[in-house]
Amino acid sequence: MMKPPQGEEEDEERLRQRKLEEALEVKSLRRIISAYLNYPEAAEEDVKRYERSYRKLSSSHKALLSHYPLKFQSLRRCISVNSFFIINMLQAFEPPLDMSNDVDDCGCSHFEQPPNDMNVCSHESAAASGTCCSKPDEACCGEPSNMMSKPADCLTANEEVHTEGCLGSDTGSCLQGRENYKMTSECCRNHVSDSNGNVPSSHHDWLDPSLQLRVPMVDVDKVRCIIRNIVRDWAAEGQRERDQCYKPILEELNSLFPDRSNKSPPTCLVPGAGLGRLALEISCLGFVSQGNEFSYYMMICSSFILNQTGTAGEWTIYPWIHSNCNSLSDSDQLRPVSIPDIHPASAGITEGFSMCGGDFVEVYSDPSQVGVWDAVVTCFFIDTAHNIVEYIEIISRILKDGGVWINLGPLLYHFADMYGQEDEMSIELSLEDVKRVALNYGFEVEKESTIETTYTSNPRAMMQNRYFAAFWTMRKKSVEKHST
Repeated sequence: MMKPPQGEEEDEERLRQRKLEEALEVKSLRRIISAYLNYPEAAEEDVKRYERSYRKLSSSHKALLSHYPLKFQSLRRCISVNSFFIINMLQAFEPPLDMSNDVDDCGCSHFEQPPNDMNVCSHESAAASGTCCSKPDEACCGEPSNMMSKPADCLTANEEVHTEGCLGSDTGSCLQGRENYKMTSECCRNHVSDSNGNVPSSHHDWLDPSLQLRVPMVDVDKVRCIIRNIVRDWAAEGQRERDQCYKPILEELNSLFPDRSNKSPPTCLVPGAGLGRLALEISCLGFVSQGNEFSYYMMICSSFILNQTGTAGEWTIYPWIHSNCNSLSDSDQLRPVSIPDIHPASAGITEGFSMCGGDFVEVYSDPSQVGVWDAVVTCFFIDTAHNIVEYIEIISRILKDGGVWINLGPLLYHFADMYGQEDEMSIELSLEDVKRVALNYGFEVEKESTIETTYTSNPRAMMQNRYFAAFWTMRKKSVEKHST
């Protein structure tokens, strides 16, 4: 048998590798969707655990807590409302991949546990995530993610929001707003309804129950993290935290770009955009704003809020029900939160607003990104790096000469405690070293201060973890000035 020419062998190898990567990403996405769909079942198990503990009490102790059975009923109702929101969110999601692909056909069946997405809630404490912990800064998500390590898809808002595709990038395909899909799942049918008992009825073919994975509890914990992140970005209760974190950034951008033109608005990139509120607020200031996000957990939710919200306050969630620690009262724990606090389509965004999914390093290392951006804004982002030096290098490269880098956040390096994983890289610089590296890449510090802030905190909880976050504005020197 004749061997194929070397060029054909290389093409076949690239095709095989591409199929393998896509299959792994499909499996990761299935796992994330499964985590969302397993939320009601996992939450029900929590309530059953509370009930078992209650039943172990003596009669006299039960008499002191006679209201607890009613509390358990209320918890189930709250779980049902949260689940109804999740199912409607998934109904609107159109996967950027062919979810009918059989992972095993691509030779990757040995990947029983696809990579997790650590950065969903990595700035939250374990106490905030629903478990009691003595370490105030312990992250509630402890595994890294290689998902979407290639340049991925831009989730842009629909035509009503007047957004366009990825600015200045041909590294990914842009998904415009499309007709909603409908779906449900066997694991949710007995739990999911709104407060009126309504249950979504139709479903995605690709979400057949046989394709669902039994995910570990750490994955479902990330769903709970998303629910709290929704409060931070899209609820009135998150306004104080947004004022602490986002307002200084917005005021700085407003002062640095006073003469913004509608015909040629300045461009601003927001890596680690999460659920998209900061990127949207920047767009409303008159910038062409692009949020970049690595996490499918975040992207599914942000796309729903940005694209599918019909009115302010359309949805109700119960974000605090998963922690019995540090509650002032049952009513505080069980209180509802209305979302979103604004209607994104009516917020007054600038044409060109987009959300681009993918790993920051992979997407913005592309040559098409060199010198594209007038501003880069990083909020609780730079410590998500395996190699923060690489982050700083890329930020410098993609900024125009004279462009500005505005940062706010701590240095809680997300991969610092990856014990037992010898291949896991984590470069953990002091703030002094971060600034020194930035100077090496052509930045000059124009302004710096410390801002005290919380992160996805319950404003009524008895414990409040606070960061003394570094806030700075750095400007990239011109080529002539940098070379002298």
